[in-house]
Amino acid sequence: MKTSDRPTPPTSSSPLTPQATMTLAALAATAATPRPSGETVAEQTVRVRSGIETQLANSPVVAGWQLLWLAISPDNANLVYVALNTDGSNQVAVVVRGTVDNPADMLEDLDVGTLVTFTPAGGAEPLAVSAGAMAAFTQVTTARGAVGLPVEAPGGGDGPIPLMATLTEELGALLQNLPPSPQPAVCLIGHSLGGCVATMLAPYLQAYDWPANPPQLGLVTYAAPTAGLQGFANYVDSLPWSPYERHVNAYDLVPLAWSDLTAAMSWYPPPGPTATDEVKALLLTIDGFRKGNVYVQPAANDPVTVNPNYQTHDPALVNRTRADFLGQVAYQHADATYLALLDAPPLTAGPVVTGLSPTTGGDGTQVSLTGSGFDSYTAVDFGTVPCTDFTVDSATAITAYVPEGAGIADVRVTNLLGTSPATPAARFAYGPTAPVAITSISPARGRVDTKVTIKGTGFTRSAKVLFRNHASAHVDHESSTQLTARAPRHLPTDPATVDIMIDTGLATSPRGPYDEFTYGD
Repeated sequence: MKTSDRPTPPTSSSPLTPQATMTLAALAATAATPRPSGETVAEQTVRVRSGIETQLANSPVVAGWQLLWLAISPDNANLVYVALNTDGSNQVAVVVRGTVDNPADMLEDLDVGTLVTFTPAGGAEPLAVSAGAMAAFTQVTTARGAVGLPVEAPGGGDGPIPLMATLTEELGALLQNLPPSPQPAVCLIGHSLGGCVATMLAPYLQAYDWPANPPQLGLVTYAAPTAGLQGFANYVDSLPWSPYERHVNAYDLVPLAWSDLTAAMSWYPPPGPTATDEVKALLLTIDGFRKGNVYVQPAANDPVTVNPNYQTHDPALVNRTRADFLGQVAYQHADATYLALLDAPPLTAGPVVTGLSPTTGGDGTQVSLTGSGFDSYTAVDFGTVPCTDFTVDSATAITAYVPEGAGIADVRVTNLLGTSPATPAARFAYGPTAPVAITSISPARGRVDTKVTIKGTGFTRSAKVLFRNHASAHVDHESSTQLTARAPRHLPTDPATVDIMIDTGLATSPRGPYDEFTYGD
């Protein structure tokens, strides 16, 4: 069915903008992972709710929205929330969270080789969708969350709705309490896997028998992979939506799953990164997960495509390496990138730890953490062990006393917005030997014999500096956190970009985009 053939209901008097819907979608990723030292689903739910409510109040594009209900699945794989626009427009958003891992993990984990039937309405023909999408849909529709406001039970029951309600119970009760005019408008919204699930949840709600005040429904997705085959896409396209939008970054790999994943083998245009043979092999392998199933995107002929000329990209991830390619994939798919492409204001960033001092010691050692996003809600973990003795000195500094532990621990900070990522610069070693890691190099490009300054941790005086598999013959050890090395020989068979590694004889530094050196002018 063509776009022009779809029935179109009357639009709301105050239509949702892409800036608003993408912001609502991005808020679903708030505090997406449990605290490293452990956190129950109930505890995490409270933290997520507080984080979303804080950001709703502070955002210039969704400040009038109120969070009513939120549910996280028992395994933390899925989240859905309901918010109401308090401007009197009777607008309701049902927002589904995307994957909590990186895009490559999501593509590898989604079960798309197995098809199952999806029947959103009794009279509809069974539709073929992936088992992975169905599993996520099932978790979203059966998850129970605490109601946000006291509302009457659906159907005018004897008492208030139970403390824990499903999505349809919450929506049914909410619709009964909204005025009939203007007609309530419920918009299904999601980014990434959340958008995929929204394409199933929306027709499911279209077919739902609402006890009162049935709404008009909309469907807006961002960066969504496909859920089903041609029949499913046709069915979704045939339904009356207002609005009905699919937003895609032209250089986002995830929306190509599972219809044209191998198209990314020719990416990225200058300045790169271009796919290596290893990356191409990986894409072929992942594409094979669908086992020949031909997936089709709903509204496939009219996506809203942004970034067509690759003007928006991460300039630090342009080398022809696997790490840079997958890093650029993550960047192009990120919530923050979509917000920027749509000229929406960025959300407040979660905490980040950029350094520790010292990086080695024992229980009770005083450690200074540097970074950003530290606040009064901050918690600190050394690996999976909570730190109970610390002081937030400022938004960029924490003084902590090391808890009991062993081995090497990633030091991470958690607050209402999320948990800082594990990074080489934020690792603490119990014992006398600091963890070996590179945090930066300068310059990152040059010829043979170029003098390169390398910063990091755990640099011993006898450490070797390897440019891929060639050792530098000229190394000057300046401190345990800085040394210089001359770029060694580079063979014609070597890749242009190589990882620099520090080898102390007992440990080697992990590889990443921050240690890449490119031979050339």
